[in-house]
Amino acid sequence: MALIVHKYGGTSMGSTERIRNVAKRVAKWARAGHQMVVVPSAMSGETNRLLGLAKELTPSRITSAYHRELDMLAATGEQASSALLAIALQAEGMESVSYAGWQVPVRTDNSYTKARIESIDDKRVRADLDAGKVVIVTGFQGIDEGGNITTLGRGGSDTSAVAIAAAMKAHECLIYTDVDGVYTTDPRVVPEARRLTTLSFEEMLEMASLGSKVLQIRSVEFAGKYKVPLRVLSSFTSWDIDINEEAKSGTLITFEEDEQMEKAVVSGIAFTRDEAKISVIGVPDTPGIAYQILGAVADANIDVDVIIQNMGKEGKTDFSFTVNRNDYQRTIDLLKDKVLPQLGAEEIVGDAKIAKVSIVGIGMRSHVGVASKMFRALSEEGINIKMISTSEIKTSVVIDEKYVELAVRTLHKAFELDQAAA
Repeated sequence: MALIVHKYGGTSMGSTERIRNVAKRVAKWARAGHQMVVVPSAMSGETNRLLGLAKELTPSRITSAYHRELDMLAATGEQASSALLAIALQAEGMESVSYAGWQVPVRTDNSYTKARIESIDDKRVRADLDAGKVVIVTGFQGIDEGGNITTLGRGGSDTSAVAIAAAMKAHECLIYTDVDGVYTTDPRVVPEARRLTTLSFEEMLEMASLGSKVLQIRSVEFAGKYKVPLRVLSSFTSWDIDINEEAKSGTLITFEEDEQMEKAVVSGIAFTRDEAKISVIGVPDTPGIAYQILGAVADANIDVDVIIQNMGKEGKTDFSFTVNRNDYQRTIDLLKDKVLPQLGAEEIVGDAKIAKVSIVGIGMRSHVGVASKMFRALSEEGINIKMISTSEIKTSVVIDEKYVELAVRTLHKAFELDQAAA
């Protein structure tokens, strides 16, 4: 008997019929002898509906008290879907019980709308499992030390599921989504994209951080920290698929790297269109200049991605970095107001129409010439590279946004990702 955690996304919980199918699938696993903990998201569209109502009533001055109520409101979506799933399981003849995050409790810090999990008390859940019940725990939420309900931010149910799997030392955490695994790249851009049967944790972490939307990055970080085996698979396969077949389907994200994984130099291509580039021109080429520019940006809680500082000439240098496109104008204004007057830089220029394309693969550690192959493939298509960032298992380039799909298709073909490793 193994302890298994299932997580179901909003589309899987999108109607009573779909909830019934989830219940049948969970019941199948429970009848096979597994202890089952299920973490559902809110029904698709429900969180947006609730936050839309709040938006209509938003006060002119936003305070932490407002964000507290947003969490109270948003948490009800998962509470409803958890109770409905428990009822559906009871209709299947399975004993079941649902808990809100605060009832477990899942303890978090007090950062409303983007809280982080600090600890999970699993005594209550284990007692129910030992009594033969299926336990459903709301995703996306917890409780802070003041007793306030908190939520974990978009995609937080993935993080909840992995955290519960980690706390309870689950055999595996199965993330059921509307796709049947992790692909070499987005199949909507490259129809020849191939589903990967296994992926290393490091590769998944890079792909999640670089734009792959299959898993929320914090859930992958959690899995890595606590060595939780993750499997991404589809909730739209028939619920009565053979359990042994289902247990091997999708993509397994693992910590055991084998020779087969090393053979594939590049495992996948990730991309993100929501980047913007900012360059501070003619700043003094002196120690601490990077901190003077980026310190103010960090203090404003703006994430910086790729950074380049050009070689100094005549005591001056140019400093470029990328931010999320949503933070572009705010960063420009901040630099002009606070940084430019102190530095005496010549000007600030920006480009909000860029994208980042990245190749990822643990095989890059043991193969030379991978980056040059990437650059050559892009140059042959006339795609200009504006910035480059590398790590041990990834190379990223910043290019004009209009070329992003061409770049992805070109690289997918150049690294033969449509073909399984021999």
